[in-house]
Amino acid sequence: MKRIGILTGGGDCPGLNAVIRAVVKRAIDTYKFEVIGIREGWAGLIKGQVEPLTLFSVSGILPRGGTILGTSRTNPFKTEETLQKMLNNVKRYGIEGFICVGGEDTLGVANRLHEMGIPVVGVPKTIDNDLPCTDYTFGFDTAVSIVTEAIDRLHTTAESHHRIMVVEVMGRNTGWIATVAGIAGGADCILIPETPFKIEEVAELLIKRRKRGKTFSIIVVAEGVKFNSDGMVVQDEKTDEFGHALLGGIGNIIGRKLEELTGIETRVTNLGYVQRGGTPTAFDRVLATRFGVKAVDMLANKEYGKMACLRGTNIEAIDLKEVAAGNKTINPDLYKVAELFFG
Repeated sequence: MKRIGILTGGGDCPGLNAVIRAVVKRAIDTYKFEVIGIREGWAGLIKGQVEPLTLFSVSGILPRGGTILGTSRTNPFKTEETLQKMLNNVKRYGIEGFICVGGEDTLGVANRLHEMGIPVVGVPKTIDNDLPCTDYTFGFDTAVSIVTEAIDRLHTTAESHHRIMVVEVMGRNTGWIATVAGIAGGADCILIPETPFKIEEVAELLIKRRKRGKTFSIIVVAEGVKFNSDGMVVQDEKTDEFGHALLGGIGNIIGRKLEELTGIETRVTNLGYVQRGGTPTAFDRVLATRFGVKAVDMLANKEYGKMACLRGTNIEAIDLKEVAAGNKTINPDLYKVAELFFG
């Protein structure tokens, strides 16, 4: 193997550039591989948008958020035409192995390519921390830090005005960000997709807290929470190429209902994309770097169809097909710790 390609797919997150930097450094210095950067995720491989990556290309990118390669939510298997264009470009650019950095959709495509006989390995990426088989994904620690800081700042306004503050955070299918940041930020209640709730019970909890002298409350809500089992709240009916709707708005619904039930002034903050922007934490930089090094080693050792993962303190390789086993839901024991502070 002489030439490998790397792409970043799905949503951006802090730590992607650390992976790219590590891949280029390991590939060139250790194995003398050429590295081809594929722009805009799978879309770049379909359109032939590639560029060589050198040690100079990745100099200074470690602390930068986002991805220097760009990204997209593109499914090359959507049509036979896009698939064939992608396969033609694989041959055109002489790419002998791929490192695909992404979440369940990007890695799902990677696994299908592996089944077609294309040498490919994966690096797990999602700030939601919901990919199975790895203890943590890079970007999660940064997102939690950002959300925790936001909760800390909202405390002062909530306390000054004696309000209920509802904070909506990312978490389509799982409540990792909401739970960990909620515990760290001292939230009074945390609502997540894994645990059903009744808005009336939340309102009753807040009223009891007022009677005990607590004059403000912070509620953290994951965007994928289902309100009264009606399904997730979406911004519109459009979906991406993998069938995912754009979420957002559950916080506003919960905020209005809590104000009606409690009679307490309520304000809502949706942190949105700010959660996955900016400089990665030290933890995410190190984890992303270790993933990048492992990915190159897997290609060099012909461990195709594998994904780098964190198990305890070790970086290991597991089969990509295991990533399709479903989302990694919140640890029940961790959520029980959060519940101690709800009353």
